[in-house]
Amino acid sequence: MHRTDLIAIGELSARTGVAVSAIRFYEAKGLVEALRTRGGQRRFLRADIRRVSFILIAQQLGLSLEEIADELARLPAGRTPNGADWTRISTGLKSRIDAQIAALERTRDLLGNCIGCGCLSLKKCGLYNREDKAAQRGAGPRYVLGDRSVEIAEIG
Repeated sequence: MHRTDLIAIGELSARTGVAVSAIRFYEAKGLVEALRTRGGQRRFLRADIRRVSFILIAQQLGLSLEEIADELARLPAGRTPNGADWTRISTGLKSRIDAQIAALERTRDLLGNCIGCGCLSLKKCGLYNREDKAAQRGAGPRYVLGDRSVEIAEIG
């Protein structure tokens, strides 16, 4: 490894727009790994610019730090990830993104109808939760979570 392959934490911060303290936090969580100089200064691989950028994107998608760590663990250590490496990760994330999009679309579609009725009660709502049957499927907004009214009607 050449010295030109390494960058200081300040440069990593400048290149990614992530605060130095956040990079230290990511390091403590095992999301990135710093090498140390003889003087104890942190040095990162240039490839860590992409890793930190991925962390930011993954956080925007709602992934937990644990989930992000799991995805990053799939990348090769000690070398810059190539296109195939990133494709492998992105393929796995696409289903998660599709599920999030579907949940957002259900929320958008149901929210307007529910608020429009004026009852403002998920428990008493005759349109979306007649006789509170949705509660039999579990806690939370069952229709937004993907349950269909036909499925819930079959319960009762």
